[in-house]
Amino acid sequence: MAPGVRRYDPERRQRIIDAAIRVVGAKGIAGLSHRSAAAEADVPLGSTTYHFKTLDDLLVAALRQANEGLARAVADSPALADPETDLATALARLLGELLAGDRARVELEYELYLAALRRPALRAVAAEWCEAMAAALTPRTDPATARALVAVMDGMTLQVLLTDAPYDEPYARQVLGRVLRPA
Repeated sequence: MAPGVRRYDPERRQRIIDAAIRVVGAKGIAGLSHRSAAAEADVPLGSTTYHFKTLDDLLVAALRQANEGLARAVADSPALADPETDLATALARLLGELLAGDRARVELEYELYLAALRRPALRAVAAEWCEAMAAALTPRTDPATARALVAVMDGMTLQVLLTDAPYDEPYARQVLGRVLRPA
């Protein structure tokens, strides 16, 4: 390629996001820099700063992508869409499946999610995730209860991740059922 000619690479931005997620998964958020993302994506350093002016911009893109998993699982769950299915049972089962699956992925999602505590730029994405989860549940319940279910599932997930305690599906079903019970 002649000097000064840009190579057409429409997937470069996505490769950088994927690389950032891998870096955070391996080294934590503290290990992520434009340089580490560029090295992992095998792109020039200038590519990361071209697509993501700040590290927070890169973290926002990574968080948005990482959070799609659980929200999509909830939105696509046939059990959650079926009004005949007990919602507490379906949510407890879904949460158990997610925690029993790729635990490293769940840890990564929550590490990025909790980074919003210290990085205000991430807060809007964290809020979007909560809203998407609640919106996926509102066909089965009212908006306030949907938000409460998301908060309870977040809490249970954090307890499992932080304490290495095994996920207790019957307990989760009981607690979620309490949230769903009319006052």
